[in-house]
Amino acid sequence: MTTPPKKRPGRWKPGESGNPAGRTPGSGEVAKVRAAIATRIPELLEAMMQRALDGDVGAARLLLERTVAPLKATDMAQPLNLPDGTLTEQGRAVMAAVSSGELAPSQGAALVGALGALARVAEVDELAARVAELEKHHGKS
Repeated sequence: MTTPPKKRPGRWKPGESGNPAGRTPGSGEVAKVRAAIATRIPELLEAMMQRALDGDVGAARLLLERTVAPLKATDMAQPLNLPDGTLTEQGRAVMAAVSSGELAPSQGAALVGALGALARVAEVDELAARVAELEKHHGKS
């Protein structure tokens, strides 16, 4: 049988510090460098813009990445006439539209997913109506 290891002396308890006063914020080397740079930010920006305007692609890219939000790809809205039949028939119509090139695959996937969610909602509504009808017939309200 093994014995548990003994705690070594000099360990701090959780939540307890060996230096409660700690180092004062902003006294480190990084803080000093940041403060020195902060005083020259307008000059640095002007120099970076001038380099970008002179054709430095890296400078232009850096400025644009830091100031302009990237564009996101989006699908254009595409009208689609779904049949008034069952959800299965509507799903088949979506698949036919994707296979014929009328809809992008991502749009078709989104529509089929929406039809699936609609089917689950309809199922819950139907079950709730059936439970209410059963309770009505068995005298519960």
